[in-house]
Amino acid sequence: MERRGGRPQDSGESVSELREWRPVVYRKCTDTLWLLLFFLFWAGLMFITGYAVMAGAAERLVLGYDSFGNTCGRRNTPVKGAPLSGQDMTNKKYVFFLNSCSLEMQSLKISSVSLCVSSCPQEQLNSLEDLQSFARNNGSCLCVYNLNISSYTLNPKAAELCPTLPVPPSKSFPLFNRCVPQNPECYSKYASVLISMVNEMDVFHRILSGILAGRDTVIGLSVLALAFSFILVLAFRFIRTLLVHTLIALVVFGLLFVSGVLWWLYYDYRNDPSTELETEKENVKFLLGYAIFSTIVTVVLLSLILVLRKRLHFTVQLFQIVGKITGRIPFLLFQPLWTLVILIVFWVFWVAVLLSLGTAGTAQTTSGGQVEYRALSGICYMAWYHFVGLIWTSEFILACQQMAIAGAVVTSYFNRNKHSPPPHPVLSSISVLFCYHLGTAVKGSFLITILRIPRIVLLYLYNILKQKEGACAKCLFKCCFCWFWCQESCLRYFNQHAYATTAINGTNFCTSAKDAVFILEKNSAKLASISCFGNFILFLGKVFVVCFTVFGGLMAFNYHRELQAWVVPLLLVGFFAYLMSHSFLSVFEVTADAMFLCFAIDMETNDGSAEKPYFVDQELLTFVSQSNKLTEGKKHRSLRPFQDNEDGTELQPMT
Repeated sequence: MERRGGRPQDSGESVSELREWRPVVYRKCTDTLWLLLFFLFWAGLMFITGYAVMAGAAERLVLGYDSFGNTCGRRNTPVKGAPLSGQDMTNKKYVFFLNSCSLEMQSLKISSVSLCVSSCPQEQLNSLEDLQSFARNNGSCLCVYNLNISSYTLNPKAAELCPTLPVPPSKSFPLFNRCVPQNPECYSKYASVLISMVNEMDVFHRILSGILAGRDTVIGLSVLALAFSFILVLAFRFIRTLLVHTLIALVVFGLLFVSGVLWWLYYDYRNDPSTELETEKENVKFLLGYAIFSTIVTVVLLSLILVLRKRLHFTVQLFQIVGKITGRIPFLLFQPLWTLVILIVFWVFWVAVLLSLGTAGTAQTTSGGQVEYRALSGICYMAWYHFVGLIWTSEFILACQQMAIAGAVVTSYFNRNKHSPPPHPVLSSISVLFCYHLGTAVKGSFLITILRIPRIVLLYLYNILKQKEGACAKCLFKCCFCWFWCQESCLRYFNQHAYATTAINGTNFCTSAKDAVFILEKNSAKLASISCFGNFILFLGKVFVVCFTVFGGLMAFNYHRELQAWVVPLLLVGFFAYLMSHSFLSVFEVTADAMFLCFAIDMETNDGSAEKPYFVDQELLTFVSQSNKLTEGKKHRSLRPFQDNEDGTELQPMT
């Protein structure tokens, strides 16, 4: 389809100079090859999903399994060559090690025989008679399955088929449903072996173990972050000067309070005489790292708040103007909710496939009738492909949200009658996105993915080589990491404006990015300070959510010190809190950026005359002029480079 206005689209370097900056009704599909590439990539993800479902057994990792190929808490199928496999373990949900006080690691495997039991022994068992009595009273057999309860004291091989005596009291702990010994000496050995096993695994298994170890706490804190984010969205919608001061005060209090709590917990752990386990020592190290990082962030943000405090009244006016736009399009405030639901569904799917990939292996029997699972070849490459799919798809979903919001804002801005906005602008924007511009969102999200993957690889290599490399190599790693982060941040900024330009002109990603850079370059001095300070206040809102959510995580994990490594769960809590707050508050960020881009285009293509009146309302025009200390005579420009090429047409509702 051709664009409304009838003029052909020029190519080459003159495209920006001849661009008809007018929202179009008749569009054509953009970046279709990139959309096809995304479909092919997802075909690969579907192949990996099918393979993981067929070859994997996520229940083994989640529920635990014994030495004979039985998954605890489930009905099992027999394994050829393993006579004790294929048993019904529906009522036996806990993994019990026969030698829980003398565990050893051999090739990433725990040497002790493990069984599925219905309950863990709450008291110490000193003899075979005690084992027999415990089995009869509790229905939980702690000896190998083929040994009858009545034979515990009669069978001469009972000492080999039953746990090493004395059996320490144990407690079922939600870490892979294992019976954890409560005897201090056994507990220390048991914990160190489990943690060393996790540390020797690859990064994917470590992430899985962290998710499973603190899953309940992580879920609860994520819900808390969701509530904080929604409250902030409502607060910014009806913002006033007092509210900005209150937000800044809460952020300052949160930063100081979280930093103080981190230092207090570090001091408490370091001086606790019972801190002997490797997990607790790891917690001390990471608490120190968290405390130092939090202190640095606190100092930097407090300095910025002190420097920028004089521009608070401009921020209030900015959010009041943005609030008027969201008032005309109230469904904009609910857009992040649908995005978050889609992201959660995708993440649940991604974790389920990852769990299956982590357990994909062939069952092989040993000489003693036990079963070992050998990892299949190529699983590592599939896991990395799956990980790239996580980044690319997540960025694509967020890009669709940005483009949908930008399209609705464009529809509202380029409308002469501000009191009668076009009907259903959000639905119109989403329909235009899905019909014409999904390829543009795919391309923009792919560029973000390309810059993010090297950062993750560098971080992975840094964690592997941190014990071997010198100070110079560490500095080089950190410099490269920061460089990629800066590149990604700049690209995100330009992507956002490229999406808005696509919503206006219906052009492909590269053309839209070039046009956006051209118009922003001409108006950078006018709009940069306003946009940056507004984004800074939104960033403070995100910091507020992260601070109070991480504080809740600190308190929650502090009550469960035993056998609990904090690093992965707490990082997950902070990541989810920031992602949720960013998803919700990005409505105001994208709305403000799209509004200023439309304003810059309006100023470039119109002169305020009767023939070419401005689309902007007087409040926004006055705000921009005052914030940049413009004189009354500079509000209306007399010279426009595109003046002869524009027809002053306005946006019609996009259907």
